[in-house]
Amino acid sequence: MLPLCLRPQISASNTLAITVEDSRGAVIAGARVQDSDGHSLGQTGSDGRLIIPCNAPCSVKITVPGFTEQSLQLSSATTVQLRPASSIEQVTVTAYRTPLSALESPVTTRVLTQEALSTTAAITLDGKVRQLPGLELFRRSSSLIANPSAQGVSLRGLGSTAASRTLLTEDDVPLNDPFAGWIHWQEQPELGIKSVEVVRGGASDLYGSSAIGGVLNIIPRRPTSDGAELRSSYGAEGTYQDSLLLQTKRGPWGVLATGGALGTDGYIQEAPYQRGPVDLPSDVHSQNGILLIEHNRGPLRLLAHGSGFNDARNNGSPAQTNGTRLWRYATGADWQGPHGGSLGTRFYGSTEHFRQVFSSISSAPTAANPLCSYRCGEAPTRFSHSPENELGAVAHWTQPIGVGLIVVAGADTHDVRVWDREQTYGATAALTNLHDHQRDSAVYAEAMWVRSSWTLTASGRMDWFQNYDGQQLKWNGPAWVPTASQPPQFDQRVFDPRMGLSRKLFNHWAVSATGFRAFRAPTPNELYRTTQVGNQLTRPNGNLLSERATGWETGLSTEWNWGTIRTSYFLTQVNRPITAVTMNAHSSPILLTRENLGQIESRGVSIDFELALRRWLAVDGGYQHANATVSKGTQDLGNWIPQVARNLATMNVRAYRPALGTLTLQGRLSGRQYDDDANLSLLHGFFRLDAFASHDFGRHFEIFTAGENLFDRQIEVGKTPTTTLGTPRVARVGFLARIGGEGK
Repeated sequence: MLPLCLRPQISASNTLAITVEDSRGAVIAGARVQDSDGHSLGQTGSDGRLIIPCNAPCSVKITVPGFTEQSLQLSSATTVQLRPASSIEQVTVTAYRTPLSALESPVTTRVLTQEALSTTAAITLDGKVRQLPGLELFRRSSSLIANPSAQGVSLRGLGSTAASRTLLTEDDVPLNDPFAGWIHWQEQPELGIKSVEVVRGGASDLYGSSAIGGVLNIIPRRPTSDGAELRSSYGAEGTYQDSLLLQTKRGPWGVLATGGALGTDGYIQEAPYQRGPVDLPSDVHSQNGILLIEHNRGPLRLLAHGSGFNDARNNGSPAQTNGTRLWRYATGADWQGPHGGSLGTRFYGSTEHFRQVFSSISSAPTAANPLCSYRCGEAPTRFSHSPENELGAVAHWTQPIGVGLIVVAGADTHDVRVWDREQTYGATAALTNLHDHQRDSAVYAEAMWVRSSWTLTASGRMDWFQNYDGQQLKWNGPAWVPTASQPPQFDQRVFDPRMGLSRKLFNHWAVSATGFRAFRAPTPNELYRTTQVGNQLTRPNGNLLSERATGWETGLSTEWNWGTIRTSYFLTQVNRPITAVTMNAHSSPILLTRENLGQIESRGVSIDFELALRRWLAVDGGYQHANATVSKGTQDLGNWIPQVARNLATMNVRAYRPALGTLTLQGRLSGRQYDDDANLSLLHGFFRLDAFASHDFGRHFEIFTAGENLFDRQIEVGKTPTTTLGTPRVARVGFLARIGGEGK
């Protein structure tokens, strides 16, 4: 670790420029600068820079969570390098769009660092973030073999359907699928992720629709030097992952390109005793890529970002397949204004094509299998092609005012146009064409007051959600004609406030409380498109209303040199939740319809811990108990929310010795849960153990091995109505090579 280093530069006589870096030379945003009397002079921007009104010589104090506090006297423009603190204190930005440490934040936040992500046995991003307790997909299965409609995120025991009640973002750009709300977990190249910040609890006051359960924010890597990295692995079930990163830095210009391929030949998800001739392995083969170009000049950073993603899946039978092709683009600027203010803008868009084939599976003998009595044959029932276009813009301004007061104001708009072209087969053969248009525009504001041991936050957001310009046509002989029912047109104005309070007790303890309202608008997929998973057919409902949530949590946290522990009690009630309600459990396929239930409620406790027990040993994890039920309404009253376990626990043990390498053990425990709203299909609890080990050969080459589900448990994922199982024991080996850059 380098000592404090001052490098003189040229500055004006009545102002001084200060740039804050860590010991590696990476800039630190959000560093607080105070004068000798403790008055705030502002915070550093995204470029680590702040211009302060001060005549030399000027005494200042610089504080950043996770770093040693520095006091110094400035006589000219200066670059300051801060040493890491001995504490493992972490700081997050996502929850309030301004840096806060664990003891200051009124809400529960967690950070998965690049080290935590890269030393996890799971090969997919959803598997890596599952090391946090209480975070689960709609189903227990990995996104590596799951149908996209099962890839919604569940936080705080709220569950999900095809759509996610949790928002995924990257650099202010939402990544949830615009048409259906699910998440493309293979979209992000492995080497392109710096860290992931997780906020539990409603955050619609800043992020709008879908942030009922919380927000996952991906922090991308940025070009810092000239270098290249290659990471590659291969293992059982034909599972592979290859990722390449190239970056260069030339003066104010930086370019980073990263991409890769990910896939598996998969396995048969049906339980062995229920398999038939029609069952095949579920697999996926996908490719991704990102290009980032940025220009840094003084207080201004300009950026351009483009990405591509291609995904092809076989979903367990010869006919059931789907594929995704997705292009994203974004541009924007980050500007560090006077007196610590900062402005961020983003303009983004995407173009996506999603296709899927549905089928019915019969147990009647076929000519190819005359003696078969179970899952013998398959007939395609429907082909769907869903193109979509997305456009959006975000702008937010952060400004310190006086001592300890920070104000955030912003606006955003999100515009989605979708089409759904479907061909049905059999006795009800038809050709339909649907178009729909959704737009969500909003303004929001937040005030944060930090004074001595107190942190008080108040924020609110007004959304104007519109669903309009819809039209559904069917092919009738020589022409397209409107169907009997047309997509509804409606608009809603929704106000979502949030208030939070945190109080430090002495130097190592804090109590906190927060309350919020949040909402999620129905997706076009829920409104208009029939979906199928296994033998469950879910019909849409064009009359769905948006979900409205009210919740609060209170917590106690402590932070020491050896680690951080936080406990919370939470309660979230969701009115009009959109749920797939079973209409006929004995038909083939099983029929469900999306409906607004009266109310669901999740209340419980959570414990999070991150402990540095030794210099070479760290332990983190936690536990969540969530009593998640249908609390109001005439349908399913008192039943458990589908696919939500009442008890979830995780523990990750990481050990590192330079001579030996890294060893990580990850354990995940899940209690029983139900697969359906009627609570007729019980999924038993499970324990799963994963392991990761690596060894360095110098600073630029590493070999590693990883094993998932080491005890080869048969983990029940769904009953549709046949029992499907999670990932069996899978091992893989790989290497990581670096050229240039920072090394390790």
